[in-house]
Amino acid sequence: MTKQLDKKPIAIIGAGLTGLTLGYFLKKKGIPIKIYEKSNHIGGVIKSFNHEGFIYEQGPNSGTLSNIETVQLLEALQADIEVELADELAKKRLIWKNNQWEALPDGLISAVKTPLFTFKDKLNVLKEPFQAKGNNPNENIADMVRRRLGQSFLDYAVDPFISGIYAGDPEYLVTRFALPKLYDLEQTYGSFIKGAIQKAKEPKTIADKKVTKQIFSIKGGLEELVKALIKHIGEQNILTGQTSLNIQHTEQQFKINNQIYHNVVSTVRADQLAAIFPFIEPNLLNPIQNLKYAPVVEIGLGFRQWKGMDIKAFGGLVPGKEQRNILGLLFMSTIFKNRAPKQGALFTLFIGGAKRPELTQLNQNELLKLIGNDFMDMMAIKEFNPDLIHIKSYSKAIAQYGTDSNKRLESIEQIQKKYPGLILAGNIRDGVGMADRIKQAKNIANDLIHLQDM
Repeated sequence: MTKQLDKKPIAIIGAGLTGLTLGYFLKKKGIPIKIYEKSNHIGGVIKSFNHEGFIYEQGPNSGTLSNIETVQLLEALQADIEVELADELAKKRLIWKNNQWEALPDGLISAVKTPLFTFKDKLNVLKEPFQAKGNNPNENIADMVRRRLGQSFLDYAVDPFISGIYAGDPEYLVTRFALPKLYDLEQTYGSFIKGAIQKAKEPKTIADKKVTKQIFSIKGGLEELVKALIKHIGEQNILTGQTSLNIQHTEQQFKINNQIYHNVVSTVRADQLAAIFPFIEPNLLNPIQNLKYAPVVEIGLGFRQWKGMDIKAFGGLVPGKEQRNILGLLFMSTIFKNRAPKQGALFTLFIGGAKRPELTQLNQNELLKLIGNDFMDMMAIKEFNPDLIHIKSYSKAIAQYGTDSNKRLESIEQIQKKYPGLILAGNIRDGVGMADRIKQAKNIANDLIHLQDM
């Protein structure tokens, strides 16, 4: 009992997935916490809706079992949630080229036959293991792919892939920060192919085998995960509506609403830091606040009776080279069961992004007119008359890790060194996906638990 009383409270700023996951792991170890949230909604951008037979998401639509931390969190919450894995049909991925969908290759034969890549670039794949590794730590993704695989792989594989993850521009994003696993493959093994083969041969622990990279959601929607985290944290430990949060720093301590903390963890966006932490010098904050965010409009479309093309796939991505208005669309009712009425279909579309930010300024009627023609053409329907329309615009949707990332990370380190006990986290570093957020939260929790146990 004495040890429990000795544990010092920790403040967490932001009740998104990072903040809630961190709060969950700290609370599990008996460490008192308070989570401060600006809005009246707990869960950040995660929201799920159940309406007339459609279950649809606002914010992230799914996660990936790409690290053990995510697997362990879902296992720990299995009494409160039911994990849904993507249907086998969703393994098929489509790319739009020359006014039709083409499947991404999933094996040697399909890789040889695919019209997505030029014959020259297919030969480049054979040469890839023998190329010298890059020596520019700030090389962008586009240059790396052109160097190792060729322009057509950039145009019809990597560019749409980057649109799907970052809504970003591979000419801007730096591989080392945006795709660190890919960067490490080249730097460690000298080749993507050799690295993949070598890693496949390495002995796998029980934990490694659980990291299946499968796509997951939660039955009823991802907000059920948020509810489970709230249950274990205790809603009384989450303060919403904190619109004028102003943290003071004195004598190695932090003061929030007359409460003293030795540790404060921020999970908020880069542009929100200055108002919350007025004691941090502008010259230290500026490299962080310079972080760019891609604006995105997310559109949910539901059809009670689907009369279009076969949608037995994960979805389709649209390369920028194809000059369409849609970045991509997910076939949500194929990926997860019971997301639409039995004969119906549910889709999530994305427009805007780093390449077409002007599209996110359109009003609802303009947006629907813009996507209507593309959707009818791509999905082989005669009229655009969805039964469900849900539109959400994000002016700062996804962080873009460009050449300024090194200075940003250096500033974060300097601030944390100057103000011991302050941790700057969230998507300003360590990735933008759900699994990235969970992993970061678990690592920070481990560090803080270790400090309190010393």
